[in-house]
Amino acid sequence: MDAAEKGQRYARAFRKAGSFLAKGNIARAVETLKAGRELAESLGDHRMARRFEAEIEAAGQARNTD
Repeated sequence: MDAAEKGQRYARAFRKAGSFLAKGNIARAVETLKAGRELAESLGDHRMARRFEAEIEAAGQARNTD
């Protein structure tokens, strides 16, 4: 998989998660972010996996403040 294709898949996961967050569906957003993290890990992209993990944590904190 080339860099452009990886970027497209990561961007799609972040957009999808953002859509769920905007609708208040935090559980689905976290599920989507976890899938993105798994994708990054499977591709050996540890930096992007950490970004997904940071977003998962942020979404979890949003869940706890509601």
